[in-house]
Amino acid sequence: MRILTAARRPTPLQWVRYALGGRLPSELSAWVLADTTEPGWARRHLTRAVVQLLPVLVLCLAVVPVPLVYRLSAAGGGLLMGLIFSTAFMVETTEHRVAKAGYPPGTAARIRAERHEREQVERRSPYRRDGAGSFD
Repeated sequence: MRILTAARRPTPLQWVRYALGGRLPSELSAWVLADTTEPGWARRHLTRAVVQLLPVLVLCLAVVPVPLVYRLSAAGGGLLMGLIFSTAFMVETTEHRVAKAGYPPGTAARIRAERHEREQVERRSPYRRDGAGSFD
């Protein structure tokens, strides 16, 4: 279940700029934090990586004067390598995005770690004693 807590979302043009590494207006800082910390943040990071790779892939498919099978294999290999590198630096990249949004370095990792710890506690104690309910 994905729930972005920020009330306002970026426009499609703002999102493309954000995906390509641009900064969003300060009123969208809460959305950036939610985008990089809430469940599904890794999938959203990889989606942004694909958007970053698209111009190169399109050029590879459209401009290079070799048979189509070579262009497809080059584009596929480039996409795979790009996603591998993006995955390797996923945490650092999201931290940089959060820092550009005005939060202190390490904020996103701390929030994700707190959420993970909370989920572990709730998973380990399905039958709470002395009062049922959430941990809120």
